[in-house]
Amino acid sequence: MSDLFFTKPEYFYLLFLLLPLIAWYIWKEHDQHASIKISSVSVFSKIPRSYKVYLKHGLFVIRLFIIILLICILARPQSSKSWKNKMSKGIDISLAIDISSSMLARDFDPNRLQAAKNIATEFISGRPNDRIGLTVFSGESFTQCPLTTDHRVLINLFNDIESGMLKDGTAIGEGLATAINRLRDSETKSKVIILLTDGVNNSGSIAPLTAAEIAQTYDIRAYTIGVGSQGKAPYPVQTPFGKQLRRMKVEIDEQVLQEIAQMTGGKYFRATDNEKLRKIYEEINKMEQSKIKEKKYSKRFEKYLPFALIAGLLLILELLFRMFLLRKIP
Repeated sequence: MSDLFFTKPEYFYLLFLLLPLIAWYIWKEHDQHASIKISSVSVFSKIPRSYKVYLKHGLFVIRLFIIILLICILARPQSSKSWKNKMSKGIDISLAIDISSSMLARDFDPNRLQAAKNIATEFISGRPNDRIGLTVFSGESFTQCPLTTDHRVLINLFNDIESGMLKDGTAIGEGLATAINRLRDSETKSKVIILLTDGVNNSGSIAPLTAAEIAQTYDIRAYTIGVGSQGKAPYPVQTPFGKQLRRMKVEIDEQVLQEIAQMTGGKYFRATDNEKLRKIYEEINKMEQSKIKEKKYSKRFEKYLPFALIAGLLLILELLFRMFLLRKIP
């Protein structure tokens, strides 16, 4: 962005000198005409005025413009070009999402998995400076997307996840360990895992607390989210008459999730509906703020040359008029 300004604007006070100069010119023009005593001047009113009469006054106007331009040059016109460099200190975040069959329960709208996908997508869109990755798990775990700043690709991959992609079950420990594996070599100071599940660890070869100890070793914080309403929730169950909803007990190993969060310096949350899940992500978003620094740069350029050129052209124009069109013969 560039703009024009004057570094010595006090010189503009010289413009007030133009007022007495204009007054002197008017007085001089009025005083230098000879007066002739005649009985009537009506005979002269019909005589057309030459263009040289008007041009003579135009020379004075040109001279005024030259003085104004010279004053502008004395005021040192300059332009500045400024720009900003943003330096962001992002956070590396790995989302570990449970995609087991129990995530199809209908106590969320339309179900737990789809609600988790929709709200996590909003979270991703609100963090443009962070590298974010995605791990999915059920009876086993898989990296759906490594850490990336290309959030459009991440969101597209996020939308593709479905229950049934992996062997069914709930391997919380393996899901956490896979997310850790993606973060452990990160050079950022802030590394975060957001682990979301609705069940109890019943699969995998790595215990959840063992994975939490590994996260603690690599200075990775884990925010854990237990998803599911209190009591019972409607699950779609395949029957000889097609899929039917049956109310089944909600079982979440909250104690393990709390211990994981406590061991790694994170926090445990319980989401019982869409709105509470959204508020949890908003709270995590506030706690894990990226640091953005701005550096401003500016460069100045002298801009007197256009004023000088215009003043020079006007001066040449005035001299040409005086030498040819308005030349006085002694």
